[in-house]
Amino acid sequence: MDKREFLRTMGGATMGMLFTPELLQRYAAMPVRALAEDEPFWAGIRSKFKLTPEYINLENGFFCFQPEEVLEGFIRHVRAINLEASHYMRTVKDADKLRVRTKLAGIAGCGPEELIITRNTTESLDTVINGYDWKPGDEAIMANQDYGAMIDMFKLQAKRHGMVNVFVDIPMDPASDDVVVQTYARAITPRTRLLMIPHMVNITGHILPVRAICDMAHARGVDVMVDGAHAFAQLDFRIPDLHCDYYGASLHKWLSTPIGAGILYVKRDKIGRLWPIYGDEGPKQDDIMKLNHTGTHPPHTDLGIENAIVFHEAIGVARKEARLRYLQRYWSDKVRGLPRVVLNTPSDPARSCAIANVGIQGMAPGELAKTLLERFKVWTVAIDVAGVHGVRVTPQVYTSTAELDTFVRALRTLAS
Repeated sequence: MDKREFLRTMGGATMGMLFTPELLQRYAAMPVRALAEDEPFWAGIRSKFKLTPEYINLENGFFCFQPEEVLEGFIRHVRAINLEASHYMRTVKDADKLRVRTKLAGIAGCGPEELIITRNTTESLDTVINGYDWKPGDEAIMANQDYGAMIDMFKLQAKRHGMVNVFVDIPMDPASDDVVVQTYARAITPRTRLLMIPHMVNITGHILPVRAICDMAHARGVDVMVDGAHAFAQLDFRIPDLHCDYYGASLHKWLSTPIGAGILYVKRDKIGRLWPIYGDEGPKQDDIMKLNHTGTHPPHTDLGIENAIVFHEAIGVARKEARLRYLQRYWSDKVRGLPRVVLNTPSDPARSCAIANVGIQGMAPGELAKTLLERFKVWTVAIDVAGVHGVRVTPQVYTSTAELDTFVRALRTLAS
C-alpha cells in the first residue's frame, strides 16, 4: 500500500476519528518497520476494540476479538436479514455472497471462481481430503505437528478406503529451508498422492517454505494442500504465489471476522477432481460452488466478513505483519537464553510471526498456563503434543508492549 492509498483508507470512517490529518500524514510517511514500533499508533488501533480488563489475552490463536465497528456491523446484518427473512435469502443473498467472495479473492490473489466461503479451516481442508477418489494403497503425507481435525479426517479415509497415512516430524529450528523440504521429500513414494503442510505450525508458529515444498512435490507428481489457518491475514502473501493446489484458512482468527467464517481455495484445474461432501446437481463438475452446498448458511456472517475486510485493509497487511512480528520478538528476545526457559519456536526471525511457544523446565504446560492466569492474569493455552511442551502465545494488533512486559516478568519469576 503506497502513501496515497494509506491516507485514503486511514482517512475513512474506520481510522479518521483516531488521528489528526497531520498525524495521518506522518504515519503514511513512516517505513513499515518503524510504524510497527510506534506505540501511540497502535494504541489508537487498540481503542477500536472492547477488551476485558479481567486478564491479558495472549491466546488469540483460537479466534480473535472483532473490532467494535465489525461487531456492530454484524449485529446490524442480523437485524436486517431477520427483517426480510426468506425474501432476502431468495432475492439478494447470492449476489451479496458473490461480492464478499470477490473481495476475499482479491486479498487471496486469486479469482472468485477458485474460492468459496466456509465455516473454518477444518471444513475447508476436510472437504478436500474427503473429496479425493482414494484407492487402497494410496498414500498421503502429513506431520505429527499438523492440526488434529485434519489428521482425524485422513484416518477416516484410511478406514473407509484403505489409503495409507505417512507421518513426518517438522524440525523445530531448521538451519535452512532445504532441511524442511527434504523432510517431506524423503517421505514421498510412487504411491503418494497428496501432501498436507501447515503454512504456519499452529502449536509453534513455525512458518514453512511452502512454495519450495510445493515445487518439490509437483516435480514428483504429488498435489499439495496447505493449512493456512494462522497465516491468512497475518502474513502478506498471495495464495497462487505459493504454487499450492489447495489452501484452507479461518477468517475469525487473524481477519477478526464474526466466528464461523473460513475460505477454501482450489486451483482451477483441480476442482473437477474433487467429490463434494453433499449432493448438489446444480453446479457443473468444474464449478467450485459444487463444494459449497452445505445447507442454509448464516448470511449475516458472510456480510460481517466485508466489515472485517474494511478494517483489515485500513491498517494494511504489511503493517499488520510487521507489528505482529515485532510483538513476538519483543517478548521472546527478552526470555531467550534464560535458565529453564525453553522457546519452542525457530530462532530465525524470518521463520515466525505473531505466534510463539514457550515452556519452563520442570513445569508441565497445563501447570504453566494455570499459574500464568491465576497469579499473573495472563491468558495462554497449554500445548503438550508432538514434542512441543509449553504454552502458545499469540498477541494481536490490540496487544500492547506493556502487557508483554507483564508476561515477561511472569516468566522470569517462574523460571527463577
